[in-house]
Amino acid sequence: MADVQERVIVEKRGGGATMLIALLLVVIVAVGAYFIVAKENSKDAAVESAAHSVGQAADKVGAVADDAGGK
Repeated sequence: MADVQERVIVEKRGGGATMLIALLLVVIVAVGAYFIVAKENSKDAAVESAAHSVGQAADKVGAVADDAGGK
């Protein structure tokens, strides 16, 4: 009898889990970056508001001082 050799080719393919994990990681990084930027912007707005309030208070003190000085 003749020996018959058969070749079996097995392709290993992922089920897409690696791509799903990579996509999930990118989304998490993007959301984290958004919150960091938003937090910095809110800090800037708070500092700007506080500086504006201090400026208004200084204007009032200056007006009272002018009135007290008889000007």
